[in-house]
Amino acid sequence: MAELVDALDLGPSNLVMRVRVSPSVFLNLRNLMIRPMLPFTLQQLRILKAVATEKSFTKAADILFLSQPYLSKQIKILEQNLDVTLFKRNCKNIDLTENGKVFLQYAERILALCEESCRAIIDLKNGERGNLSVGASQTIGTYLMPRLLALFAQNYPQIDLKVQVNSTRLIVKQIINKQIDIAVVGGEVPEDLKQNLKMEHFVEDELNLIISNSHPFAKLKKIKKEDLYHLNFITLHSNSTIRKFVDNILKQNNIETDQLTIVMQLNSIEAIKTAVSLGLGAAFVSSSSIEKEIKLKTLEILQIENIKITRSLSIVSNSEAYKSKSFEFFYKELTSLKENVKSLHSSKNIDIS
Repeated sequence: MAELVDALDLGPSNLVMRVRVSPSVFLNLRNLMIRPMLPFTLQQLRILKAVATEKSFTKAADILFLSQPYLSKQIKILEQNLDVTLFKRNCKNIDLTENGKVFLQYAERILALCEESCRAIIDLKNGERGNLSVGASQTIGTYLMPRLLALFAQNYPQIDLKVQVNSTRLIVKQIINKQIDIAVVGGEVPEDLKQNLKMEHFVEDELNLIISNSHPFAKLKKIKKEDLYHLNFITLHSNSTIRKFVDNILKQNNIETDQLTIVMQLNSIEAIKTAVSLGLGAAFVSSSSIEKEIKLKTLEILQIENIKITRSLSIVSNSEAYKSKSFEFFYKELTSLKENVKSLHSSKNIDIS
């Protein structure tokens, strides 16, 4: 019940409304004012991400050390609070709905920002101690990054490193979402992903044409570009970044790539090297991936007259992300290597002993 009281001393325009409410209503109003008006908790975001990644409530529960009923209940509460369905459930698969896909993007950014804030505090408390998440595209992560990480670990043993190897596009997306601090990638970064990125040239990676040491061309060392039509090629799949890059360079040098003989497509550089060493064909691979084979003389490099295929490797980071002490130390090591290494041919001289 409300009664209007005329504040006579203050004039007729100043009225006071007194409202009588029950204690329960008052407590509810008080709780609404105190509690944040968010329809989710950080725990629910972690659960959402785990289920989306594992595509299984059971596996997600195991990873997060939660019971499956509790995890399922939290997803249900989250869906009710958001008033949307986040997952499509059937007997075989659990997939995100369109609403779920959109919300997951923001959830990942929120979680990454939370981790970043904690790391910033740890940095301030512990000085040089800290954590660092490093990314690399496939070939770099397999052959070059281990040497860089070994060198860094010797100089900064107090810093915990987490390394993720994936396609350039996925690594760049994780940098944008602040899930990775810094990465070294090869190939072109899509234009739509460059906006918040800081990109810096690292080194040149030469892509060599390799054959077995028993191949008839092995004694030639150098061939003409027309000789490429007489080789059997072993390649990565057609969607591979390296495959596309090599094809583009060859086309620029007036080589009809659709007329080259491709006898085999494999899904890894290691498989390609093995097939080439067995005499099954020729292949273009990164110079960083064949150092051991060249030393052991199980493979030969063929030079192509007037053609040299190189690609730039880039250091990539998020221009808007917090830069920890760990980041600064790792970046310093990369730039130091950059000054001393002109190409991956000379990177084998990096001393990590």
